[in-house]
Amino acid sequence: MSAILKDSPPRFRPMRERDLPGIIEIEESAYDFPWTEGIFRDCLRVGYCCWIYEQAGAITAYGVMSVGYGEAHILNLCVRPDARRGGVGRRMLGHLLDLARRHHAETALLEVRPSNRAALLLYHGMGFQEVGLRRGYYPAARGREDALILAYRLV
Repeated sequence: MSAILKDSPPRFRPMRERDLPGIIEIEESAYDFPWTEGIFRDCLRVGYCCWIYEQAGAITAYGVMSVGYGEAHILNLCVRPDARRGGVGRRMLGHLLDLARRHHAETALLEVRPSNRAALLLYHGMGFQEVGLRRGYYPAARGREDALILAYRLV
């Protein structure tokens, strides 16, 4: 069966609870202040759009998004560190935006650390625009870090 998984084409699929150990491993390797397993479990429980991008049977990226009242909010998008700079983040973000359109959202929003240059390049490259600032939004090594609020028109 493992040979079948290794030969399987890349694909998106819904996140499942049994994926959480692998997701937590990626999350902890990617962020100084990672989400907990409980946060992911709550996102699954309340029905957020939780998706995985798999390559060769392994989780390469994941995204979590809430959708309601014409608005999508991308809450988490992460690419496994050793899989970055290969277009995976762009594919994951594109998938989430397509899902938001299918849910009739008109706008997609997200927060990003100003220090996360790679994410800013991705989001701006995909057409997101800065629309606001949340002061002290993120925990940081020394206190708190602001968040840039980015928006993308889906219609």
